[in-house]
Amino acid sequence: MKKRILIIGACGQIGTELTEALRKRFGADRVVASDIREGTPEFVQNGPFELLDATDFDALEDIVFRHKIDTVYLMAAMLSAIAERFPSKAWHLNMTSLFNVLDLAKENKIKKVFWPSSIAVFGSTTPRENTPQTTIMEPSTVYGISKQTGERWCEYYHKNYGVDVRSIRYPGLISYTTEPGGGTTDYAVEIYHRALKNGNYRCFLKAGTVLPMMYMADAIRATIGIMDAKEQDIKIRSSYNLAGISFDPEEIASSIREHIPDFEITYEPDFRQAIADSWPKTIDDSDARKDWGWKHEYDLAEMTRIMLENLK
Repeated sequence: MKKRILIIGACGQIGTELTEALRKRFGADRVVASDIREGTPEFVQNGPFELLDATDFDALEDIVFRHKIDTVYLMAAMLSAIAERFPSKAWHLNMTSLFNVLDLAKENKIKKVFWPSSIAVFGSTTPRENTPQTTIMEPSTVYGISKQTGERWCEYYHKNYGVDVRSIRYPGLISYTTEPGGGTTDYAVEIYHRALKNGNYRCFLKAGTVLPMMYMADAIRATIGIMDAKEQDIKIRSSYNLAGISFDPEEIASSIREHIPDFEITYEPDFRQAIADSWPKTIDDSDARKDWGWKHEYDLAEMTRIMLENLK
């Protein structure tokens, strides 16, 4: 039987590019995009699209049945900074949507699930340098708490019900195709927009704040790569550490100055600084590299060149 894919949260930062990549690979008619809101007319017309509230189990089940879906990528979530403003809404969206998908898989109505976790699962007590795959996890944000809880449920559903669920802990993701989505690492997207528009940027994190980051193309490759892996090769059913590049705001500013010499950055830290301070600086992703062959391709200099060229 040919693969039939549903992407939930397809209009978001990751979902947009994931949808495009999967449609190129499997054909537009076999990849159903869905979101609580419509995307651009071009996006909606490029293949099957469904309006969907991911917390509505009956609506989700109906789409799975009508389109004969066997694989679901659950990308819908309320991100870190916004979730701190609306904690109960964030918890409801992030957890209910996951349970809905896992329960459909438990009932064998879908065969394979991808659900993204995040470096937000870590906390101030986690080792911040070369953060291990298995370590202390005491998240201090609603987003991080929901992702840590989700990891435990993914592992539980795999162990007790045989659900083939796969997950990676995304670092901060950087892309030129969509606007920032309300995450703490989104300064690393905003900075390129402001560099081209204003020639300067006021950063909401302080100088020297090192965080793990990744160019979006690498994240999409990782997402598809873990889903392509043989089931027996996926040894971790909570979520895999994933690493690309780590840098602080001054380092990214310096890379921009290679193209825009007069670019200036200033600092005005806000509540997101406390979130960033609880997250790792660098990540040990050796398990992902060993189990299913993960390897990042993009460094900071190449990412900056691509971002500025395309945002122009």
